[in-house]
Amino acid sequence: MTSPMIRLTVLGSTGSVGTNTLDVAARHPERFKVFALTAARQVDLMLKQCAQFKPEFAVMADEAAGRELAQKVKANGLPSKVLCGADAIQNVACHENTDAVMAAIVGAAGLGPCLAAARAGKRLLLANKEALVVGADVFMEAVKAGGARLLPIDSEHSAIFQSLPEDSSSWDARVEKIILTASGGPFRTLDPARLRDVTPEQACAHPNWVMGRKISVDSATMMNKALEVIEARYLFGLQPERIEVVVHPQSIIHSMVQYRDASIVAQLGTPDMRVPIAYGLGWPDRMESGASTLNFATLSAMTFEPLDPVRFPGLQLAWDSLRAEPGTTAVLNAANEVGVAAFLDKQIRFDQIHQLNLATLETATISKPSTLEDLLALDAAARATAQAQIKRLI
Repeated sequence: MTSPMIRLTVLGSTGSVGTNTLDVAARHPERFKVFALTAARQVDLMLKQCAQFKPEFAVMADEAAGRELAQKVKANGLPSKVLCGADAIQNVACHENTDAVMAAIVGAAGLGPCLAAARAGKRLLLANKEALVVGADVFMEAVKAGGARLLPIDSEHSAIFQSLPEDSSSWDARVEKIILTASGGPFRTLDPARLRDVTPEQACAHPNWVMGRKISVDSATMMNKALEVIEARYLFGLQPERIEVVVHPQSIIHSMVQYRDASIVAQLGTPDMRVPIAYGLGWPDRMESGASTLNFATLSAMTFEPLDPVRFPGLQLAWDSLRAEPGTTAVLNAANEVGVAAFLDKQIRFDQIHQLNLATLETATISKPSTLEDLLALDAAARATAQAQIKRLI
């Protein structure tokens, strides 16, 4: 039986998840037609993607980049219509000719398009943690109201989804807990006293995964895992105390589900984002991803370690924020984005990212959001608070 052609929109097509998504889609031209691509400022890469996939729309968040792309698309005789701005990105995410949306825009900027796709009932492949960390109940209500099919793309959440029963109504009764694995990042064995001296280049050198600079720093601080704990809470509906994290340096077991009978089901694979991307694109089928397979005959030992709260103090903020008043997770995310950007710009030290997150949570005014406008206002206010805290750190 031939599967129907899926018209795909990739939000954040020039990032690591976006380019891997297009790599997988290109392996299955009989199943996927790229309808729209969006990016922030990477004009030349977007132009190459337009030449290869010929999307109907190419959207740049930055207006100057949009004008430059439009000129180059026309000069190369390409058929794509170039748009720019946040509204245009939201419009292609919920367009009637979009069947599936890969949400790979980094940060809170991806929240609006994710909400638009959810309300429009799209198959939403969620690689943007912030849609759930910032959007929380507002986002999940949009998914329910629109009848969207939400599929997690983060390797950890995809692994959990693959390890859970198909009947989601049985999760609470059958599952004891979910266990997220963490590589530990580049500073897993570093003396915590030396963390104050690490450079952005060192923090971005992840031992297992090839990722963007922001998420690489999050991995080094373990804030990526804090965000994943929050995301898992909303994706799978389990209380925070039923979510655990264990360090697994080899990144072979991507996450696990422990059942009531003490059985544990895990998903294993090479550390290649094309595996969860292919699963999300092809669900409920499985299809070739381009990733290499595990060779158990040559596989090195798989080890596990407890978390070091001194080296990774930010992780506990996930559970603290989930137990606090609604909107707290959005404030945590905003503070962390500001802190990571300040560290990458060498305004603050690596260890001060956590100090900034904690100070922002303690000083920000938090109110329960109920709309996208509320969420954006809360995000903006938290960022302003975080920026004020930076001045106290430098």
